[in-house]
Amino acid sequence: MKNVGCLIVNNFNRPELELVNLFCDLPVANIGDCMNRIGAIDPHIYPMNKTPLLGVAFTVKVPEGDNLMFHKAMDMAKPGDVIMIDAGGDINRAILGELMISYCQSKGIAGVVVDGSVRDAEALREMNFPVYAKGITPNGPYKNGPGEISTPITIGGKVVNPGDIIVGDQDGIVIIKPEDAEELAKQTKQVMEKEISIMDKILNKGTYDRPWVDEKLVEIGCEYR
Repeated sequence: MKNVGCLIVNNFNRPELELVNLFCDLPVANIGDCMNRIGAIDPHIYPMNKTPLLGVAFTVKVPEGDNLMFHKAMDMAKPGDVIMIDAGGDINRAILGELMISYCQSKGIAGVVVDGSVRDAEALREMNFPVYAKGITPNGPYKNGPGEISTPITIGGKVVNPGDIIVGDQDGIVIIKPEDAEELAKQTKQVMEKEISIMDKILNKGTYDRPWVDEKLVEIGCEYR
């Protein structure tokens, strides 16, 4: 008999490593600008340390305050995967802590993002492993299930599909569809080159040319006195 809400999908298509690596060292802010500034997840999900995040989404859905499916996901995830945990945004119980993150790191997993809470925050801050969470609490999780693995989920207001490309830094996280990756990386690099030129003029000439400012003020009928 089918048990709705309790499902493990064993395999999904992962993008080629070369496609993922197009986003190495690309700032999330610049990527987000090229996604019409609507690609980032909720800023309430924030980095626990300064380690940058890049990898392929391995999705997990758990009930609020329960981490049974995350335990299973850690065994299933492959090197380069980012375990993305939809915990419903609840922050009253930690879904993970230092032990589980240490195990993920030992397996070559690329990072963990949870729309929920973590604990052992001080230890996580010292680790060279990217962890993002919505909250911190000492309260531990239940381990009863149900849940889902490798199905579409929602994290921070954004739909995440297994195999999406995940990029994160101190500004936040963007979710990238593999079919958009090449063009998006190209546009982002163009934005970075433009910003380098702007910064050079600011530092060396003291100028910041923005003719669009006055043009917009005219357009909206701004009154000067």
